[in-house]
Amino acid sequence: MTRRTLTTTAATLAAALLLSACGGGGDDSPDDIKGADTGTGSPSPTASAAADVERPDVSLPKDLKLVFDFEKPADADEAAALDDAANYIRALNYGITEQDPEDPAYKFYSGAGAARYAKSQIESYVDGGWTVTGEDRYYRAETDAAGGSKAAKTVLVTFCEDQSKAYGKEVKTGKVQRTEESLASYQKFSILMASQQDSPVWRAQQITVAGKAEECRG
Repeated sequence: MTRRTLTTTAATLAAALLLSACGGGGDDSPDDIKGADTGTGSPSPTASAAADVERPDVSLPKDLKLVFDFEKPADADEAAALDDAANYIRALNYGITEQDPEDPAYKFYSGAGAARYAKSQIESYVDGGWTVTGEDRYYRAETDAAGGSKAAKTVLVTFCEDQSKAYGKEVKTGKVQRTEESLASYQKFSILMASQQDSPVWRAQQITVAGKAEECRG
């Protein structure tokens, strides 16, 4: 089972968000980032304020392992955006394993097109009677400040995904559909993250996923 691919360019993502960035909003273990403190890193509000934010549970079943092989950026805003981009991916997978297209976790970490994408992915799995199992690896992360305003800064986060060890699993029977590694196992994500006024949480606003990403292989 592979995620549906979208073809909008990263430049279009940035332009789309900058048109509506004033509000910064939109619609309502082994998976730690290397060298980063999970869920912290935003310089405003303070680190203590960040620690006080009640984040949703995105604990995954023991048979699903997400690996985020990311290096922490030196810039604090970019590091915070990368942290919450990973949390968005965790929340999306959590919604799949919970079989709930309206799960609040992905809504906490996303808005606008990114929220719609997460919902559509979860719905596809639920409608097909599938969940996901195995190991899903994310790597080669890059961050780039994309502008925005003081109220809503934006950072474009890109990274690769290797799904060669992640498989679809039938919910009713528990049967795993194992597939061989191929170019289809590799995808490239571009996620536009936006800071939130008076909150340390960065939310995914727009996303593209390019399938059969040759640059992510090897």
